Amino acid sequence: MASVAVKPLPLLGRTLTSTAASKSPPMLANVSSRHFLEISSYNGFLRQIKTPATLSHRRKVSTVVASAGNLTASSWDSWKPDKTAAATALLLSDVIWPAAGAFAAMAILGRMDQMLSPKGISMSVAPLGAVSAILFTTPSAPAARKYNMFLAQIGCAAIGVVAFSVFGPGWLARSVALAASIAFMVIARANHPPAASLPLMFIDGAKFHHLNFWYALFPGAAACVILCLLQSIVCYLKENIKF
Repeated sequence: MASVAVKPLPLLGRTLTSTAASKSPPMLANVSSRHFLEISSYNGFLRQIKTPATLSHRRKVSTVVASAGNLTASSWDSWKPDKTAAATALLLSDVIWPAAGAFAAMAILGRMDQMLSPKGISMSVAPLGAVSAILFTTPSAPAARKYNMFLAQIGCAAIGVVAFSVFGPGWLARSVALAASIAFMVIARANHPPAASLPLMFIDGAKFHHLNFWYALFPGAAACVILCLLQSIVCYLKENIKF
């Protein structure tokens, strides 16, 4: 059987030719340029969202959202017992020795009151009860640091004397003294909450007015020396005599 040569169809050839011809060089250039601009703009967008400033902003936004989400949970957790403390085994010695230290502290300071009462000096004041609780129960807390304790006790007591001298007795002196005491502890990095009550005690306690600036040393700072000595004994007993 003889083979017949196949010729290209004229219509198909014209169609292909017309299609190729329809894409003139200017149009092809326009399409290529538009395609290049789209790719460039897309790449530019990717580079923009990956810049350090954009990433930092996204991290800040995510941090704020996460913090807002955790705020409710953390506020509710503060009403529950500490899980770490609850999981720790509690020994009888952990209760006896701090309580014995507090008893010894108030007994010694009370005896000193009897000795110093003719001079108008009282050593067993209410803030020292809070100091005893911090020193004997949480000796590793920031408020139990000697720097924080003595600097805050002396500074806040002196602020109370100044506030009373300037404003006299009354709500204004108490407000200014408390605000200045908190600001002082923050600036000095000496967080010791019991010291904030010393200026209020001086302003409202007429029996301390005659001490003037000696109030910065008596009873707060002087009594803390005794409490620190007792704290060393209590910590030694807790570490070496357990039951």
